[in-house]
Amino acid sequence: MPNPAEPAEAAEPNSRGLRSDATRNRNQLLEVATRVFVSAGTEPSMRAIAREAGVGIGTLYRHFPTRESLVDAVYHDQVARLTDGARELLAELPPPAALRRWMDLFGDWIATKNGMLDTLLAMIETGEIAHLGTQAKLLAAIDAILDAGRVTGDLRTDVSAEDIAAGLIGIFTVARPPDHADRAGRLLNLLMDGLRPTP
Repeated sequence: MPNPAEPAEAAEPNSRGLRSDATRNRNQLLEVATRVFVSAGTEPSMRAIAREAGVGIGTLYRHFPTRESLVDAVYHDQVARLTDGARELLAELPPPAALRRWMDLFGDWIATKNGMLDTLLAMIETGEIAHLGTQAKLLAAIDAILDAGRVTGDLRTDVSAEDIAAGLIGIFTVARPPDHADRAGRLLNLLMDGLRPTP
């Protein structure tokens, strides 16, 4: 006699597979959208993003029903990369090297805003994106690296996360990646020179 549990057990891997496929597809769309936003001078259409991803517009809308939902997903994905990145970099690199690499990640985040700035600003204005919450997370990520550098004596003790954030915003305002990546790199290296303790 068939076991009533067998059909459910047989269906479970399929449902897991579908969920896995959907997550993979969503992540791929997110990756492509991020790349398009970085390279775009103005906000690209949803159709252009779908075309770049090699999918139909319906597939894109199935994962991201509105432009705002896509921008929100890209924005928070980049913030997560910055906050998680601080911990991951510290686990692999000495604090100065971790901070310098984190600055590059920050530059990537700034560059992503190129193609979604109007929508992003509108969402911040309406409160759909909590800008102050993001700012607090980013400052905490910088603080984590600074604290590690103070312990090892590799980073100055009289510099705050706010100081570094202001410096980064200034640098990426005058040398916005990806068009001015070389200049941004030189300026970031100069900033790092100033963050090391004077012998």
